[in-house]
Amino acid sequence: MGVIHAKVLDETATNIKRFSKQTGIAEPLEKPDIREVDLENIQVTVDKINVDGLTRTKDDIIEDCIKDLFQAQHFQEVLLKAHKARIKLEELGCFKNIGVYIDVSKGPKARSDGLEVTFDVKEQRRVTGGVTTHIGNNEGVLLVGLRLPNLFGRGEKIQLEYSHGSKKTSNFNCSFIKPFRGKYRPTLTAAILQNQSEWPNSGYKQQERGILFDLGFYSNSLFKHNLQWEGIVRNLSTLTRTTSFDVREQSGVSLKSSFKHLLSIDLRDDHIFPNTGSFVQLTSELAGIGGDVGFLKNEVSVQDNYYLFDGHVLQASFIAGYLSSISNTRKISIADRCYLGGPLSVRGFETRGVGPHSDGDALGTNSYWAAGLHLFTPLPFRPGRGGFGELFRTHFFLNAGNVGNFNLVKMNKSDIIQVLISNVRISYGVGVALKLGNIARLEVNYCFPYKFDKGDQTHPGIQFGIGVQFL
Repeated sequence: MGVIHAKVLDETATNIKRFSKQTGIAEPLEKPDIREVDLENIQVTVDKINVDGLTRTKDDIIEDCIKDLFQAQHFQEVLLKAHKARIKLEELGCFKNIGVYIDVSKGPKARSDGLEVTFDVKEQRRVTGGVTTHIGNNEGVLLVGLRLPNLFGRGEKIQLEYSHGSKKTSNFNCSFIKPFRGKYRPTLTAAILQNQSEWPNSGYKQQERGILFDLGFYSNSLFKHNLQWEGIVRNLSTLTRTTSFDVREQSGVSLKSSFKHLLSIDLRDDHIFPNTGSFVQLTSELAGIGGDVGFLKNEVSVQDNYYLFDGHVLQASFIAGYLSSISNTRKISIADRCYLGGPLSVRGFETRGVGPHSDGDALGTNSYWAAGLHLFTPLPFRPGRGGFGELFRTHFFLNAGNVGNFNLVKMNKSDIIQVLISNVRISYGVGVALKLGNIARLEVNYCFPYKFDKGDQTHPGIQFGIGVQFL
């Protein structure tokens, strides 16, 4: 990254001629030299930083985002720190456009190695909002939103959102978001929420009302943390008259109070069709400090991408989770258990199609794991290369996974491994993936369930999947 190469692209570029007024003769220009510029050896000093376009935003929150630029000692470091400062300004949510310009220092006191960095910003309007559509977990969602950004000049924001999904889900959220100054870039969110959803594969529907507090921060430039507490009143009811007794007996109102920690590391060059980079997310949730629902749930999600050649990318992914009880007096709801199967996880199975069922309703388990190996390639003959055709990929996949019920305390290691590897479900297939903007992916796959249990619900043939996170 520290070296810039400049060269003539082809031989015809050397046939450019210059017309001389003195002689009236066209003279060929000399062939330009190929030069290498090592940005790490260009010593510079940032003398001045300008931020143009500020009206309501306070100076102290801006200074906290850009002050590291003054520590840059060479040109490459100026570029990197200017990019990081731009990201910090974007995270404030105060601006809709941010431009960065670097020039030599000007004026009688300007130093020979001095630079002047200018951030050209355009602040958000006082009230924004509208009606949009976006993609959820295998469903389309209509979203109505109203936002009051940068309320007091330091990135504070009030946000009202209502969404209605194609699968009879609805969500209402009223939140206050406040970013703070500091090395760890903390952001506090307080929200009042109401969610309604239906799960026909498990035969129940649920309504949740409650409050959520979230503190997000970075322990360094790579590790993002979210500390959350939520208090939820949950009403779970049967979806149809044919809902199984095992689901019916869990119907009713419950109170869930839980603490959650999310740690994520995202080094991918793209979220939808990454060519290189890795993604890791660890989630731990403890419920039972108040309320009548109690459990400890840990989950991990890992993805790694390898660029092979000419747009061919090999992707490996893995997810796993374990749910354990913390008290005999607190229950674990069917809504909190672990499920596997569907177009976003183990393809070739129905949603929640892997694992125990009762009268066709998925009951969930306390543990799961799944792995995927994918090959993404350009479409044959590369139609629309560099244009619309770049949104498509051919997709070959191999998925495997399993679910189980066991107790880590009472079982030895060999028994646990035996439960997890016995009767592994396997599927494979081929299809086409489409990038929907920079927010979601659509997959149309032809699936072949290769190994499955007699109680599983398989989905051989064509399967559609729309979402953000896939196995």
